[in-house]
Amino acid sequence: MHGLVWPRGVPLTPGVEWPSMSTFETVGRVERFDSALDSLIPGDAVIELLEVGFAWSEGPVWVAGGEHLLFSDIPRNAIIRWSERDGARIWMQPSGYTGVSYYGKEPGSNGLTLDSEGRLLACEHGDRRVSRLELGGGKTTIVDSYQGKRLNSPNDLVLRSNGDLYFTDPAYGLHRRYDDPSRELPFCGVFLVRAGEREAVLVSEELENPNGVAFDPEERYLYVTQSNPRRAVVMRYPLGSDGTLGPGEVLADLTDRTSDAPGLPDGIKVDIAGNIFTTGPGGVWVMTADGSVLGRVVTGLRIANLCWGGQGSTLYLCSDEYLCRIETSTRGRMPGPPG
Repeated sequence: MHGLVWPRGVPLTPGVEWPSMSTFETVGRVERFDSALDSLIPGDAVIELLEVGFAWSEGPVWVAGGEHLLFSDIPRNAIIRWSERDGARIWMQPSGYTGVSYYGKEPGSNGLTLDSEGRLLACEHGDRRVSRLELGGGKTTIVDSYQGKRLNSPNDLVLRSNGDLYFTDPAYGLHRRYDDPSRELPFCGVFLVRAGEREAVLVSEELENPNGVAFDPEERYLYVTQSNPRRAVVMRYPLGSDGTLGPGEVLADLTDRTSDAPGLPDGIKVDIAGNIFTTGPGGVWVMTADGSVLGRVVTGLRIANLCWGGQGSTLYLCSDEYLCRIETSTRGRMPGPPG
């Protein structure tokens, strides 16, 4: 067995470690639909299984200065730290819910990113906010409401190079989800918080289940995934000069593939050439900037989210109870301090 399998739903305490492994098993496969994929993922690339035993891994971000990965284990209300040297261990718990009563099955943090100063930003389900972990300790609430009403459960987030923050707010983190009596907003929005401000600006409410967010390399467009089996799409929105969004268009529609394999559009990342890596039915779908599908990375379990790490060419995959990675021949822009 690779790593230590913990019973699902069992809370762990800070300091608990998974055994580190000097070699890694491989899982899954790379499906090649177009020979153009060979320039992005080498023909001999394998999916390495780094650790197992998480309840539901999500929201990874690579910390370049520390050479480690942080990601959420949402049901355990924890952020996990993984490195090649030390393996995985609980790094923060609680991570998304600080109450004392039962909140639901997904109380923890979800999407994570770093700002230009290296501070960790987190979408917190249970506390229904986007937070920032200050370098000197303690958290700052960036935003937890819109027009006086509490957010649903912030899910994923991305920072523009000018410091503007975009995040999605579906209802997955609420105890009863879309029918939860504590829900205050009648829609699930995509929001903007401008640099230096703490007020949410609604930029889209057209998606029932908005999820992952990413920019194209020139930041002309915002991509938003929708995790809805009835309309499993990747949307593309033009960015206005004030940061608001123009009318969206469907870049890719994976709805007809949802019956073939588990998983929905969720996390999304883009490489420096504009190619898109988005989770979806069966794994990570690799597409060109115009939405043409080149292939799929399949671990055998649903992949919730992904991020660039290492020197920028490694894709880390949060895949249900797995943490995996695959080496690519391309590079992605990683958040955090420049250089």
